[in-house]
Amino acid sequence: MQPSAASNAPETRRSLVLGCIMLAMFMVAIEVTIVATAMPQIVGRLGGFSLYSWVFAGFLLTQTATTVMFGKLSDLYGRRPVLIGGIALFLVGSVLCGFAWSMPSLIAFRLMQGFGAGSIMPVAMTLVGDLYTPEERGSVQGYLSSVWGISAVVGPLVGGIIVERFSWPWVFWINIPIGVATMVGLATFLHEGVERKRHQIDFPGATLFTVAISSLLIVLSQLGQGSAVSSTIPIFLVLLAASVPLFLWQERRATDPMLALDLWTDRLIASSNGAALAGGMTMMGITAFLGIYVQGVMGWSAEVAGLTLTMMAVGWPVASVLSRRFYGWIGMRGTLRLGTVLIVIGSVCFLFLNPESSPALAGVGSGVMGFGMGLLTVTSVILIQGSVPWSRRGSATASNVFARNLGSTLGAAILGSVLNYGLRNAGGAGNAGVSPEGIRQLLEKPVSGPERQVLQAALDHSLHLTFWCVVAMAVLTAALALFIPSRNLEDLSGGAKG
Repeated sequence: MQPSAASNAPETRRSLVLGCIMLAMFMVAIEVTIVATAMPQIVGRLGGFSLYSWVFAGFLLTQTATTVMFGKLSDLYGRRPVLIGGIALFLVGSVLCGFAWSMPSLIAFRLMQGFGAGSIMPVAMTLVGDLYTPEERGSVQGYLSSVWGISAVVGPLVGGIIVERFSWPWVFWINIPIGVATMVGLATFLHEGVERKRHQIDFPGATLFTVAISSLLIVLSQLGQGSAVSSTIPIFLVLLAASVPLFLWQERRATDPMLALDLWTDRLIASSNGAALAGGMTMMGITAFLGIYVQGVMGWSAEVAGLTLTMMAVGWPVASVLSRRFYGWIGMRGTLRLGTVLIVIGSVCFLFLNPESSPALAGVGSGVMGFGMGLLTVTSVILIQGSVPWSRRGSATASNVFARNLGSTLGAAILGSVLNYGLRNAGGAGNAGVSPEGIRQLLEKPVSGPERQVLQAALDHSLHLTFWCVVAMAVLTAALALFIPSRNLEDLSGGAKG
């Protein structure tokens, strides 16, 4: 059995490694918000507005598709080389993004960035499982979660400063000093003592898995955008249908398969990943559509809308830090159930929103959902990491991260389709509905008189349809969490030693 990093790392080194992990995660987390701020200038210089969404979708596509692969590689070769290699690839992509000469070239380099980013989240969370005991992991996971909340606030501010005082390539090049410092820190302070031996990497399995997941994600993202892009869906459906059986066949015959199928059939891991997938769908409904409701229907500013979403980013890490206290009060099973109940309660808050509502109601619902998701996520990760040895911890942790990311993509597709359906059928039979262009005008510039009332009513109706779907997804999350078997925190201590 492989020794864990915990057996070789003194307390001071653990703190320094944790700092490096948080820097790496911050670099990836801030990338989404800082690039979004600079995109108007980027489009103005490079053109290609029709490809605008692919600057973000391409990054998330490769990041999600490679998560499981990097988790497996970290089990084979150790966390340090995989994490440093992923950061290096992310930095190369960042440098090239700054030199992009067209929108297609920028998208190509964003794909490379996403490929490198695919290693950071799963391997960072796995390292926490290596370095800290189950009793400590809740608080440490809270520190990691706080990185996303900080990036949500800092990203737009830094992006605005860069756009105003410098030029758009620096939104990518700012990653270089952060990434280099992180790699130096990991190389200096992280010592794993991994046994050196030859491994037969399952390259065919990794390739087929990437093709299958990429095809699935592209189909899901296009389904959420309406009929304008549906003509390409059959092509990716064929790729998906061909690659999945080939992948399963390859994994059954591979000496060291990229995806251990038996790992995914373990009850604890399967049920935790199912709840993570449904939870990802639920949270995407709020992330993607709550701001639109606060601005377009309630008439508040973008800053107020952003504040309601920030409550989710605050609730998540606070719950992670406090999770250890809940384990002592109500146990791990009770904490899981409390988390899912809070997710349901928070989602129900959005059903009571109307044009006259206070944004405080939206903020409360967002915060309660974030707190519940924090309890569910950190407890599931601790259970998963404590149920497998060191040699499988990376794969097991990556499977949970992958399930949550896939749920976010699936939720965006489903809820986007529901929103489009509601807009097309606004006003009932015989009504032509409301076009997305009309909603864009409502959000981007003042619209007054009867036209504004029609647009607001249509958006109110359509978003409430999506909120009902969010409640259904929250209930599904709670139901799936009931299948997660209970474990005592003390019983998981052996997992920390690997």
